[in-house]
Amino acid sequence: MEDDERAYRVVRNDEEQYSIWSAEQEIPRGWHADGFTGTRPECLAHIDEVWVDMRPLSLRRAMDPAG
Repeated sequence: MEDDERAYRVVRNDEEQYSIWSAEQEIPRGWHADGFTGTRPECLAHIDEVWVDMRPLSLRRAMDPAG
């Protein structure tokens, strides 16, 4: 996979969990493009930068003392 130069896009679901999806394919239901497109390694690096809290959004909200 290291020589995989296909284009991917970063997608995120309503729980703010990230994944990558082939840029050539329609995004699966329940997922939304986050605006970043690149090679597989570039997309994974982007996810490493932006997905700093792995807990699903619903759990983060439930654990929020102000919520």
